Amino acid sequence: MNFWDRLLALDRRYVFIGIALAVTIPIITALTLPLGEPAPPTVAVYEFIEGLEPGDVVMVAIDYSPSSMPELHPQAIALVRHALQKDLRVISVTLNPQGTALARDLMARVGAEVGAEDGVDYVHLGFKPGGSQVILGMGESIRQVYPTTADGRPTGTLPVMEGVNTYADIALLVDFAAGNLPFAWIAYAGERYNQDLAAGITAVMATDLYPYLQSGQLVGVINGLKGAAEYEVLLGVEGLQAPGMLGMSAQSIAHLLIIFLVIFGNIAYFASSRRRR
Repeated sequence: MNFWDRLLALDRRYVFIGIALAVTIPIITALTLPLGEPAPPTVAVYEFIEGLEPGDVVMVAIDYSPSSMPELHPQAIALVRHALQKDLRVISVTLNPQGTALARDLMARVGAEVGAEDGVDYVHLGFKPGGSQVILGMGESIRQVYPTTADGRPTGTLPVMEGVNTYADIALLVDFAAGNLPFAWIAYAGERYNQDLAAGITAVMATDLYPYLQSGQLVGVINGLKGAAEYEVLLGVEGLQAPGMLGMSAQSIAHLLIIFLVIFGNIAYFASSRRRR
């Protein structure tokens, strides 16, 4: 049996091991590959937040579930970190019941990293069922829709909610979602109440959202894991504080390995077939 025949007979478990190593080693070693220039839609979100004044309010809607965490959680972490470092007030809500725990943990994690105080610099209001009705209700009174926070504190007593009554008091609302909820925020919060909006989305949603970006209904879009990594580059974070960059490095190396295996697998097949003929 020659080299090409042995390659075709390679146990597939070695391929699985190779992919596992390609994914884990970059994360363990904090390897970061060059990313290139951040995309303009990502830069637009970053620059919008950069232009806000201390004390301005950013609302984030954590409208995704654990299945979409690899792409969307690094986006949300980077943006919330940026806002809190800018001394902005951050309010999180969710229209997805599975997003409640994700938002709570995200806010607590980033708040602890930057030294922000719960209830003063940020707060998680929690989940409310109703979708579009919740969005419309917050246009009239956020405190009526959310009389208490996710952990039961009256919203009217929290310093972070001082002067925050409707969308008119929110500088930017960013929806992180893997489904159709960004369209509801655009239709009801954006068009009805003129709320400035941005979106953090999974990569497969990009073509659906870019028309709203081009029309000016979104100030910017953070697109997939690459968008998260681009935002981290703009912030200047690295290492374990940059899960988007680590994820992109692991993904890129795994893709290169797969391409290498496909090429050599085809070469081995044709070489072996030719030899048999």
